[in-house]
Parts: sequence; C-alpha cells; structure tokens
Amino acid sequence: MLEHGDRRNVVDRYRYWSLPAIVADLDTHRHGVHVAIQNWEHDFNIGSMVRTANAFNVAGVHIVGRRRWNRRGAMVTDRYLHVHHHPDEASLVDWLAQRGIPLVGVDNLPGSVPLETTRLPRSVCLVFGSEGPGLTDVMVAACERLVAITQYGSTRSINAGAATAITLYHWALQHAATPSAAAWGGDASADH
Repeated sequence: MLEHGDRRNVVDRYRYWSLPAIVADLDTHRHGVHVAIQNWEHDFNIGSMVRTANAFNVAGVHIVGRRRWNRRGAMVTDRYLHVHHHPDEASLVDWLAQRGIPLVGVDNLPGSVPLETTRLPRSVCLVFGSEGPGLTDVMVAACERLVAITQYGSTRSINAGAATAITLYHWALQHAATPSAAAWGGDASADH
C-alpha cells in the first residue's frame, strides 16, 4: 500500500493501516446499534445499507433470509463490520434475546409511531424489510415497537437504503458523541 499510495475509501486516520488493525480499532468504539435487513428478494439496497452501517460504526449488521446479497453497493465496507447471517426471523430474535437487545421495526405500517417523536434505545437492533413487501408479519410480531419515517410527498415509501440512513442519523443524534473535525479527517480550524 505504501509504494502505490493507499487508495481505500477510509478516513485519513486509517490511511496505511491494515484491515485487521482498522477493525480492531473500530471495535473499541462501536455504537450499541445493530442493523437487520430482511433479504427475501435479493434486495439491491442491502449494499448501501451496509455502507451506511459502516459510516455509523454499528455493532453489527444482520442479514435475515438469503445468505447472498449484492455487495457492490457496500464498496467493501462490509469488511470493517461484523456481518451476521440468520436463516430466518426466529434466529435473529434468539440472537438478540441472548444479548438483551430490543428489536425495533422501521416500516410505515399501521401502529407505527413517527420516528422523529421517538426516543430509541441506546442498545437496539433496527430492522428493515425487503424493498417492496417490507417487514414480514413474523418480524413485526417480534418487534418491541414500530417506527415510521414521516413523508410529505406522494410516494408510498422511500427505499430501504435511504430509510437506514435516516434512522441511523436519528439514533446518532440521541446517542452518539459528535466527533471533532480531526476525528473524521476534516480540519478543525477550517471555516466551513
């Protein structure tokens, strides 16, 4: 890497670090939030959801259903995360229960409360359904509660990748410390 320059999409702090060293350092300050994704229809949003999960340094990503998913959108950011596979909803629910992590569904279903009025738990697994069908009835039944992203236009829903970004940002506003500009590779003295 040194000979040709490090062209990976990593913040300056991790430039020239090995992959295992970056993961080990990220593990020292992972957030308590997990992201689960139902993968019944080989959803192309999963890659962008994983990339977003990396940006928020989540504790884990859980793929429920099909093991294979389109990694292209993740842009290899899955290598810096702990990605778990669960063959079905019961497997995910059991994994979370063993660790005392509540499950919160993100879908615009009847009974969902507006995300913007919701205080999310610090330790939580946010679960998103496949694009189109959304969360399965089994997953909905396993959720402690459901939240929905308030929308103002004519479309029925936004894509799962965008929903993940919005929901993780909402969680971070409540629970994540705001990093200094130097921590994310910016210049703290710059006037932005």
